[in-house]
Amino acid sequence: MPDTPKNPQRPASPGESLPGQEYFINSTDETGLGAVDAVADEFAPRSQWGEAWHYLRRRPMFWIAAALIVLAVLMAAVPGLFTSVDPRHCTLENSLGLPEAGHPFGFDRQGCDIYSRTIHGARASVIVGILTTLAVVIIGTTLGSLAGYFGGILDTILSRLTDIFFAIPLVLAAIVFMQMFKDNRSVIMVVIVLAVFGWTQIARITRGAVMSVKNEEYVTAATALGAGKFRVLTSHILPNAAVPIIVYATVALGTFIVAEATLSFLGIGLPSTVVSWGGDISAAQASLRTRPMVLFYPAIALAMTVLSFILMGDVVRDALDPKARKR
Repeated sequence: MPDTPKNPQRPASPGESLPGQEYFINSTDETGLGAVDAVADEFAPRSQWGEAWHYLRRRPMFWIAAALIVLAVLMAAVPGLFTSVDPRHCTLENSLGLPEAGHPFGFDRQGCDIYSRTIHGARASVIVGILTTLAVVIIGTTLGSLAGYFGGILDTILSRLTDIFFAIPLVLAAIVFMQMFKDNRSVIMVVIVLAVFGWTQIARITRGAVMSVKNEEYVTAATALGAGKFRVLTSHILPNAAVPIIVYATVALGTFIVAEATLSFLGIGLPSTVVSWGGDISAAQASLRTRPMVLFYPAIALAMTVLSFILMGDVVRDALDPKARKR
């Protein structure tokens, strides 16, 4: 008869586990299903503008451009913060004089303080740039949004009108019209002439942006809820089509500053009684060989101002259009 094991393993009773076969079951009320599926909501999701600001404030280029723009605006708005010298006070005894105490840039051919004229010259250029940009945005956005939203015959008429003005070079048209009104030259006249021929590009941009947005679901929902066409256009379409408009307006501001300086350089922009960078650059041509720094200071002020707006436009485009960052 075979030997039986000394310690035979007895079968486990119901509800009992043998050594090495223990198992544990977590209590059902220890970790609830709601706690497992919960999403942390300490921070609300950022809006498009909040996300853009989060991107901008981490970019050194944004702060450099912003500092230059603030400096140009301060020179235009409050030139007394930078100099107390009258830019129109000229003494021929100081003609082409070197820098001295209180006159860090020296004197031009007429004996005027170059530093003071560089500071005060920002006012005319910046005012023309800002006012022209506002006028262009209003005209171009209005015409472009109407053409893109309503379409049909209105789109055809406005598009052909845009093509006609688009075919006319901005500076050339401004030269012709400023010559026609040379007896009434002023900042407002320059703004009107530049705005009349400078709205075409932003109208095209607005039209394309509105056409890409008007078929979105939220526009259809607003229309289904009874919103009128004007309300849909102003409250739902334009706010969501504003990104390319803002980017172009930022860059265009620098372009219009250059256009004003070009007209003043040619002697058909602002009158000689108005201190402007373009006028000073034109007057400094005669001293370019003997004293090139007379031209350098207003030219560098103009270049840095325009560059700051171009840089701001680029960084704002990257912030508002994430696809542009990957290109």
